[in-house]
Amino acid sequence: MASVRTLDALSAVLEESGPAAALAYLNEGVPHRFSAVYRFAGPLLHNVLLHDKAGRIRPDFLAVVPFTRSFCQFVVKDGAFRTDNSVADPRLFGHALRGIVISYHSVPVLDATSGRLWGTLSHFDMRSLRLPDSEFELLRSAAALMHRHLADA
Repeated sequence: MASVRTLDALSAVLEESGPAAALAYLNEGVPHRFSAVYRFAGPLLHNVLLHDKAGRIRPDFLAVVPFTRSFCQFVVKDGAFRTDNSVADPRLFGHALRGIVISYHSVPVLDATSGRLWGTLSHFDMRSLRLPDSEFELLRSAAALMHRHLADA
């Protein structure tokens, strides 16, 4: 993990190398295995970008997720969502992904032109992990930058 990361550095990576490299940059600074961008498409969420620290091909279950079975529904409802441990989080009792996706930290990606919700930008893992506030704020700032690079995805 990098020690000090900035929005300026992220922006430079995004401009020079594109959104996949920017997602990898975001993932470098967190302990989470996965960082992802999902796009809303009616009742489904489509994975647009996925960075996996393990370097594996995207698992099928992450490719398309029903909105009602996702933690993204809480991003829509609350404007962002953070849980270090879905098993212990009372907001998630009864949720289909509780105990499967354990740590999940996500922010909305808004259409830069209309301001409408386009998708989500997230860090997540199948084990309990804390996300420092500074990294969550970098994630939030990254979401504001990334849409124009993702608009055709």
